[in-house]
Amino acid sequence: MPDQLTNLDNSIMSFPDAAIALAVSLLASIVTYFMYQIFYGSKNIGAGVHRTFLIGGPAVTMIFIVIQSSIPLGLGLLGALAFVRFRTPIKDPAEIGFLLLLIASSIGIATSNYLIVVVLYIIVFIALLGQQVLTNRFRLADRGHLIVSFELDTFSELEDKVTSFLKENLAGLELETMSSADNRVGLHYQYKKKKDFDWPAFNRKLNNLTGSSSVEVFIN
Repeated sequence: MPDQLTNLDNSIMSFPDAAIALAVSLLASIVTYFMYQIFYGSKNIGAGVHRTFLIGGPAVTMIFIVIQSSIPLGLGLLGALAFVRFRTPIKDPAEIGFLLLLIASSIGIATSNYLIVVVLYIIVFIALLGQQVLTNRFRLADRGHLIVSFELDTFSELEDKVTSFLKENLAGLELETMSSADNRVGLHYQYKKKKDFDWPAFNRKLNNLTGSSSVEVFIN
């Protein structure tokens, strides 16, 4: 019984085949790592899941190889993994997508479905490339951020006038968040940036509109 638990000789995958599977899994992990850097890592700050790719891919492949060769040993490995606690939360669905890609490829390699894994990576690469091209092509302008801070006592009086002024002067204006603290109300907007926009003139008109009321503007 102990020999059956620790020996791959009696499994559906021989030792050379298992070694090849682990090598291919490492190659797939490297490809996943570079795809992550190209399509996600260079533009976003995530939880850093890509740092596990080079180890995670072969590890998942090995787990599924062992499960195929010995169900008791596979259950023991899964039980041991239950003690692992991941402290860094993954909040971006894009990172979860790359993790699923890594796990799916590892399972495919462990079951010797190499062709399907290659097709999977080709389809995912084309999809990500198409998404990037379409996003860059149809993005008419970069989005800017504008925060307008009012005194709490004058907010109800000035809100409508300031909102109308902003809509007339800024394209694609959208209210993102509203906050209230220290007797002030802050409105956070997004808008479409324009080249050579006259911000000093914009600020002067806004100050004339609000009069003596204290209104602060933060532009990004």
